Amino acid sequence: MMKFSKDHEWVRLDGDVAVVGITNYAQGALGDIVFVELPEAGKQVSQGKQAAVVESVKAASDVYAPLSGEVIAVNDNLKNDPSLINSSPEDTGWFFKMKLSNKAELDGLMDATAYKKHTGE
Repeated sequence: MMKFSKDHEWVRLDGDVAVVGITNYAQGALGDIVFVELPEAGKQVSQGKQAAVVESVKAASDVYAPLSGEVIAVNDNLKNDPSLINSSPEDTGWFFKMKLSNKAELDGLMDATAYKKHTGE
C-alpha cells in the first residue's frame, strides 16, 4: 500500500517500517537530479518538517517527512547515483526508511486516486 503527501512524497508500509521517497510527479517537475542530502540513521523526523534535500539542474528542494518517526536506514546508492530518483522514483530511488511513532498520521495521507486528482494527472 502506497500513500502520498500533498508535498509529493510517497510512503510504502512494510510492517512497522515506512519506506519514503518522492513521487514520479515530483522528479518530473525537478528535472535531472544531481545531488541528494539524506538524514542520518537515528534522526527523529516530524510529519511535514524537512527530512532531506534534493538538488536538480533546475533547483534545490526540501523533502518533507510524510510521517513522524525515527530514520532507521538511508539509501546509500543515491549518494553515488542520484539519477536513480529520476529513473525509478517510486522503487530503487527511495530516500529513507523509518520506524513510525504515530501510525494514525497515515490517515491524513492520500491514496493513489486522490494524489492523481491533487496533481491534476
